[in-house]
Amino acid sequence: MEKYGQIQFSRSRFSTLGQAPSYALYQLLLWLLRTRIFRYRFYTVVCLSLLFAPHSMALYPSFQELVDATPKGGVLTPAAGIYAGPIILEQPITIDGKNGVTIDAGGKGSVVFIDTDGATLQNLRLVNSGYSHNDIDSGVQIRGHFNVIKDNVIEECLFGIDLGQAENNIIRRNTITSKSDRELGMRGDSVRLWYSFNNQVTDNTIRGSRDMVVWYSKDNVIARNRSSGGRYALHFMYSQANLVEENHYTDNSVGIFLMYSDSAVVRNNYIAHSQGTTGMGIGMKETSDVKITNNQILYCATGIYSDVSPYQPDTTNLMEDNLIAFNGIGLLFHTPWWGNIARNNTFKDNITQVVVDGNGGATKNVWERNHWDDYEGFDQDDDGLGDTPYELYAYADRIWMDRPEARFFMGTPLLETLDFLEQLAPFSEPTLLLRDKKPLIVAAKRTAVQSEDIMQETIPTNSQVERETLPQKDWGSSLRLLEKGLQ
Repeated sequence: MEKYGQIQFSRSRFSTLGQAPSYALYQLLLWLLRTRIFRYRFYTVVCLSLLFAPHSMALYPSFQELVDATPKGGVLTPAAGIYAGPIILEQPITIDGKNGVTIDAGGKGSVVFIDTDGATLQNLRLVNSGYSHNDIDSGVQIRGHFNVIKDNVIEECLFGIDLGQAENNIIRRNTITSKSDRELGMRGDSVRLWYSFNNQVTDNTIRGSRDMVVWYSKDNVIARNRSSGGRYALHFMYSQANLVEENHYTDNSVGIFLMYSDSAVVRNNYIAHSQGTTGMGIGMKETSDVKITNNQILYCATGIYSDVSPYQPDTTNLMEDNLIAFNGIGLLFHTPWWGNIARNNTFKDNITQVVVDGNGGATKNVWERNHWDDYEGFDQDDDGLGDTPYELYAYADRIWMDRPEARFFMGTPLLETLDFLEQLAPFSEPTLLLRDKKPLIVAAKRTAVQSEDIMQETIPTNSQVERETLPQKDWGSSLRLLEKGLQ
């Protein structure tokens, strides 16, 4: 042991950390002690940082060495502890961390890069990726097919799980967060699909990541995920025929947005509290042949937003059996458009039920048997339908429809008073926005999962049995065999 003033310095103490720093740095520190530079606190901090920071990852054993020693098709079950990454998988193996293994990338690159088919990662904690958006630094990057990523915790990673030109992969029951020291817009995406087909992203829990994005990807299933505190809970771009069901999206800027993404099925989702100037539950832009059914869209700035949708000739978008309630605007058409069918929906306690930006209404769309809580008619023949049509006109609220900057005053006593006076004695011909010839008197019974039921569910652990029911979709015999092996 060396002793200088009040500082005692022992090389043997480093052995408790698992691995000694380099001898050169040790000698440097001794020299600095002898020259009494340590009388200044600033130099003390600098020298200790030089001593320990570059070697922090050297304290952890290499996980890549364990991977390299595992034969093709083998199972790697390492001892509990922290290991140094990043790692690359180039042959199909199974890595099971048994909920006791952490792989730390040390702030460089992706924690795990999978460049093979048929690998499995489960029960691992993956932390501390790099910060590069260009390199898509992630918890897991996948460039192969038929891989399984399940029951992992991904923390302090810029992107969560990135799939590039990857097919028939399963992403299940992972917990994903992004970099906590970055603003939301500078974080990465929780799950990112790029030119990737026939993948299943199910039962994941996501908090504080930027978006989940699906770009140029087809025939994927996004089901039973929980996402909160993000920007877009789910964002599609140029992606066709994807299934989105039974997800729970709360406190995001936008729930689900479809851009140039035809033939999507969006059903049985719970979307709530998408607030802010651009907040919306479900949005569509130039998107055709979409089925939006049996969703609950609550407490959003806008429930459903439609911009030039459907876009393709001779197509329709169906909005059926949805609960659209407690929103600022129930359904917003960015332009007067056509080709939408709104059937058997419940519009309840929205400040404004339907809005059409620009000159015109939404009468070119089909409105059938929706429940409107502001309907003032009767049902004298007890058939459950109103005896007179439900008609929605734009009166003084036309002011903020035509002048978006006036929307700030929507719902204020001033505009509400003007709107009331306009209905009593219109100064000009009001605009007919829609006519529902047979409105429902009583709201239809909803079969979507209630928020309270979802909140009571717990994410299954590895010890619990795998879910036996998956979204109904034909994945091909290879994927079915893979699913069978997981049970």
